[in-house]
Amino acid sequence: MQCLVAFELKMGSFKPEHLGQLNFYLEALDRDVKKPHENPSIGILLCKDKDNEVVEYALSRSLSPTMVAEYKLCLPDKKLLQQKMREIEAE
Repeated sequence: MQCLVAFELKMGSFKPEHLGQLNFYLEALDRDVKKPHENPSIGILLCKDKDNEVVEYALSRSLSPTMVAEYKLCLPDKKLLQQKMREIEAE
């Protein structure tokens, strides 16, 4: 899957207006940076926390492929990460 990916990190909680800003960046990437053979750019918005219902409403009419996720300030235990990776690979 050849495409550009824009990551945006927000220090606070998710707000619907964050998607407008991210969509602006995606449009700029697609118009000015993306090569003809590449797929449309994808946006990933990382927030301190989010309300899933608010995210669902905000994304319901979005045309750009976008994901909203929470980030943690510390990483989980290395063994737990390895176990999760094995589970994903097994699927």
